[in-house]
Amino acid sequence: MLQASKLIAQGQGLASALLKRASTVELDWDVRQKSRFDATDSAGRALGVFLPRGTVVRGGDVLVAEDGSLVRVSAAPQSVLKITHCPQHGTPYDLIRAAYHLGNRHVPIELKPDHLKIEPDHVLADMLRAMHLIVHTVDEAFEPENGAYASGGHAHGGHGHSHGGNHDHGHDHDHHGHGHHHDH
Repeated sequence: MLQASKLIAQGQGLASALLKRASTVELDWDVRQKSRFDATDSAGRALGVFLPRGTVVRGGDVLVAEDGSLVRVSAAPQSVLKITHCPQHGTPYDLIRAAYHLGNRHVPIELKPDHLKIEPDHVLADMLRAMHLIVHTVDEAFEPENGAYASGGHAHGGHGHSHGGNHDHGHDHDHHGHGHHHDH
């Protein structure tokens, strides 16, 4: 198994000729948010990826294998909920409201000017439909936002912030399963 333990964000600084010759690997969001995983590239090579803890791999990133070879990452299409506003019963502002409510639930969300994407969840889909939004299940690449406290554009989950006061979001943080505590 070939080991890859270095990531070049968006292939920055690499010559386009090198990127064209690189093998590729298509990964869904569940895999790309892990810092350690196995994959098989387009050349059929087994890869063991060992990145620094908290690293998130994005479509367009390049992995550097121990032999110096490059592997371009693409975001694999996966089942997601695509949320749009209803022109007859709402406005684009409804998407902003939806993003607020989803963010308050710590839901990974991809923001676009005319739509939102989240991972499938029937409870959230019902909530969004009740807000007069259109929700469709589609197979597309998923690139959720890093969040306001992510560093370097590729970290995830680093909620080491303090709000300087005591407040309650009205939900319990332990049900998220992301293994950290908030200083609220």
